[in-house]
Amino acid sequence: MSPAATGTITYREACRQAIRDALLADPQAFLMGEDVGRYGGCYAVTKGLLDEFGEDRIRDTPLSESAFVGAGIGAALAGLHPIVEIMTVNFSLLALDQIVNNAATIPHMSGGQFAVPLVIRIATGGGRRVAAQHSHSLEGWYAHIPGLRVLAPAVVEDARYMLAAALADPNPVLIFEHVMLYNMEGALDPSVNAVDIARAKIRRAGSNVSLIAYGNGLIKALAAAELLSAEGIAAEVVDLRVLRPLDTATILASVAKTRRVVIVDEGWKSGSLSAEIGVRIAEEGFFDLDAPLRRVCGREVPMPYAAHLEDAALPQPADIAAAARGLVRPGRT
Repeated sequence: MSPAATGTITYREACRQAIRDALLADPQAFLMGEDVGRYGGCYAVTKGLLDEFGEDRIRDTPLSESAFVGAGIGAALAGLHPIVEIMTVNFSLLALDQIVNNAATIPHMSGGQFAVPLVIRIATGGGRRVAAQHSHSLEGWYAHIPGLRVLAPAVVEDARYMLAAALADPNPVLIFEHVMLYNMEGALDPSVNAVDIARAKIRRAGSNVSLIAYGNGLIKALAAAELLSAEGIAAEVVDLRVLRPLDTATILASVAKTRRVVIVDEGWKSGSLSAEIGVRIAEEGFFDLDAPLRRVCGREVPMPYAAHLEDAALPQPADIAAAARGLVRPGRT
């Protein structure tokens, strides 16, 4: 049965519709990246857009992230609204100088004379059995950088509407799309035509423990909440959505309500986004806690290729549920 027949849409199609709407609404907007045109995108997100908009608006680039991200920055400075696609977050490291030393700093170094209205879409995360050079979760690195807004849509509604809000931002915005979400289906509320790119969102209310997550970690946290619910444990699930700037207020409000917290992060634990969240809770919400902080993160290894090893290297719903259970019912995991 097709998604249309069931009233649902895939995350992939939500991303494609967002790009298409942006191109229709703004003649200054265009898309560029590796294989986004004739091939239709590495994850088929941009399939059909070249035929509709032509080569001026859908631009296949050479395999040089530094070059085409730099071109996107130049186009943004010249008044255009580029949407740059990077095939995988690992390859974004080849454009790190352009993103960190140019896109993030030019508005500040120019005293506000120049804006960089650039959006970079980046596929991230593991689970597809494509080994270490295509599977890491490095979005926490970019969340460290002032001058960038960092988004991580985890549901189809955010995938559909975050791009428009990102393009309206005069500063560079990075959107991280987890590769395991592209096939995910979900319903779009017909009354919604915009989403917030400033605040986190509670995806499931609960009273016993807060599960704080983003991206594919959110889907696993929701699955863990179902497991816990069967045991009489009500987990509240917080979707960060915005990794920079972090919505600390929503995080602290949830912690004050449940008094226990598990932070889920597919990135490595050392120096991770989960560490930043944990310290903010410790600094500003320590006396609301009835139990120690817990983190469920990716194992500190390059991502394995073998399926059983990759699964073991990534947080799974059972791991999250065990961490939460140990907080709510000490001595049980």
